[in-house]
Amino acid sequence: MGIRLKIPRIHPRADSLKKREELIKGEEKGVVAKAGLIAHGRGEAFDYLLGEKTIPPALFAARAAAASLLLAEHPVISVNGNAAALVPDLLVRLSKSVPADLEVNLFYRSRRREEAVKSILIKAGAKKVLGVGRSASARIPELFSERRKVDPRGIYSADVVLVPLEDGDRTLSLKRTGKFVIAIDLNPLSRTAQTADITIVDNIVRALPNILAAVEDLKRLEKAELKLILGRFDNRRNLSETILYIRERLAALSRE
Repeated sequence: MGIRLKIPRIHPRADSLKKREELIKGEEKGVVAKAGLIAHGRGEAFDYLLGEKTIPPALFAARAAAASLLLAEHPVISVNGNAAALVPDLLVRLSKSVPADLEVNLFYRSRRREEAVKSILIKAGAKKVLGVGRSASARIPELFSERRKVDPRGIYSADVVLVPLEDGDRTLSLKRTGKFVIAIDLNPLSRTAQTADITIVDNIVRALPNILAAVEDLKRLEKAELKLILGRFDNRRNLSETILYIRERLAALSRE
């Protein structure tokens, strides 16, 4: 076990440091892959560019994501190690609110990690978790990493898939198989962000509460109204607005 860090509550980045500690604990428990720690650090760098806050394009994308989940016939939330370590309660709450299935999907897949991710979701209140062990018996075509293994009851037969903290290869493969893909990705330039149908450029700890709040708000609407919300969303334009926001923020900082 590593040395635990005592984080002063008055530290200006206390919340971020706590999330790092949660990931370290997750790695020690076998939930998070070591590469996941590196990926989190890369995400933090992009979060700095956003000012570590949710910006308007991300809120707009979260609302469109909520509409697409509510319109779906078979929505599935894909869960990797980092997502399970950081926001298990929110993943479970969202799955119940939509409702949507939860499915474990890992790049560095082992039975131990599958069970560890499932365990943390069950502890958070999930009644059913797909994609563990032999249940991940289907394969996503043209994908050669361990993430190709999916549950025939879940991602394989889903029409809408929420993929927080995703890799670009699987996003492309999911799209090729006709899935509508919602991504949460702090890097607006990544293949995942550029390929998904809806990309929420935000930290997952902020994005999931926004999606959940939007789902609860939009549940009262008719399908036609939900389709109007989704129809007004253009991922390419939304990403452009995000990149412009970052550019303008950096320009403003450079003048201070």
